[in-house]
Amino acid sequence: MDEVLQISRVGEHVLMVNINRPEKRNAINGAITLRLGQAVKIAEEDPQIRAVVLTSTGEHSFCAGADLAEVASGRQAALQTEEGGFAGIVEARRLKPWIVAVDAPAYGGGLEICLACDLLVASSRASFGLPEVKRGICAGAGGVFRLARRIPPVVAYEMLATGESISSERAYQLGLVNRLVEPGEAVTEALRLAEQIAGCAPIAVQQSLRVAKCASDLNEANLFALMGEAGRRVNQSADASEGPRAFLERRKPVWSGR
Repeated sequence: MDEVLQISRVGEHVLMVNINRPEKRNAINGAITLRLGQAVKIAEEDPQIRAVVLTSTGEHSFCAGADLAEVASGRQAALQTEEGGFAGIVEARRLKPWIVAVDAPAYGGGLEICLACDLLVASSRASFGLPEVKRGICAGAGGVFRLARRIPPVVAYEMLATGESISSERAYQLGLVNRLVEPGEAVTEALRLAEQIAGCAPIAVQQSLRVAKCASDLNEANLFALMGEAGRRVNQSADASEGPRAFLERRKPVWSGR
């Protein structure tokens, strides 16, 4: 249990990933980067995994971003992988949905990791910010554009230009946070959400999210074409027959993911 990043299975279909470096505010080092990249690969390659919950240990920091000691010592390259970019995840290509459970402040690279995930559950103890401009740099691991896609652009512009943070309550109001809970309850709620996702047809979930993520990048003609391709993949799956059959037989569907 002393690994800096712990990977475990919760039930049959949910993977739990926990950043476990609280003494360093869960800052990203080379070991976490390597393991987080491995977690992405494990989730994508295991047909039984339908959702992933990412969290961290401790109440003081969800993740402080890059470990400055590693940067100062010239080991900055170890904080990226070829497939996943920073922390092994912010640029990773994946189909499985990731839910991040945040129970402490998430600033800088920590927020960028959150923005790389699909859904966000936060406690009232959490807060969010990209303070890079206060240190003469910018949020280069996706924060500068992903934040403006997740909340109203004018609010994102203010956060990016001032480096100031917002509370989890404000983040919930703006739509950055899906579910807001009491301190200590973020992981429980994220697992509940993961189980809801796992109860749905996995290919349908993956293809729906795949199209939704392109909504702001493509025009409607291209989106309909992409949706047509996704729809064919879903309709050709065994689960497309299982769903209606289970409904007619008044039973819970048994998804195969094929």
